[in-house]
Amino acid sequence: MLVNETLSLAVKAIDDKRGENIVALNMQGVSLIADYFVICHGNSDKQVQAIAHELKKVVQEQGIEIKRLEGFDQARWVLIDLGDVVVHVFHKDERVYYNLEKLWGDAPVVELEGVLG
Repeated sequence: MLVNETLSLAVKAIDDKRGENIVALNMQGVSLIADYFVICHGNSDKQVQAIAHELKKVVQEQGIEIKRLEGFDQARWVLIDLGDVVVHVFHKDERVYYNLEKLWGDAPVVELEGVLG
């Protein structure tokens, strides 16, 4: 699966579980960690877990390997490493605290309008 397809799949799965303020950062040329970061948040532990669970289910159905999944049980910051795309699902409070968008402020924001409709 192409990187852009993985990115779209992840964004749609997050949106399906009403993940909020979905932001994708193009990390190419900024970091060697991944080509894209997707950042979103939920307003409760249950919502954070629901978003992460849906994403896990959808990518596995498409045959995408999850290289690493961390933080699911605590539901404060769930990291899902899909290789070229790394998804960060935060609890709202944690997102404000860690502010990854500012930390990686030199990474261009990917326009998601075409993905989300």
